[in-house]
Amino acid sequence: MKKKILLIEDDYLDVESVKRALKKLNLDFEIEVAHNGVDGLSILTESPSGKNKSMPDVIILDINMPKMNGIEFLRIIKSYYSLKSIKIFILTTSAEEYDKLSTESLGVNGYILKPLNFKDEKSKATLALLTELLS
Repeated sequence: MKKKILLIEDDYLDVESVKRALKKLNLDFEIEVAHNGVDGLSILTESPSGKNKSMPDVIILDINMPKMNGIEFLRIIKSYYSLKSIKIFILTTSAEEYDKLSTESLGVNGYILKPLNFKDEKSKATLALLTELLS
């Protein structure tokens, strides 16, 4: 059964970069893209009439986005009982300790710095967890 990923990222080049990096993992998944937190929230909470929408297994979330940033998005979905158990990985250019602490306090599963580089030790650990969740 294919695993589902919701990628919430406003930069089209970063979307393509994430897709390429995930394809290298040779896992069976499908990916849906939202370009801001508002659209991501709509995907998770609105279901077409008569259809039971399946939730993603993993969300990969940018922090700095228009309309609703990643931290605001996290706070909202963690308040939904049906959404708070989805595994979430932060994808960001921010190396700010405040951002990392803010997202960790909201229960994220991993923190990936852009550009994607799965060669450093922290990224390897995050990649291993992401691979396990998508296997």
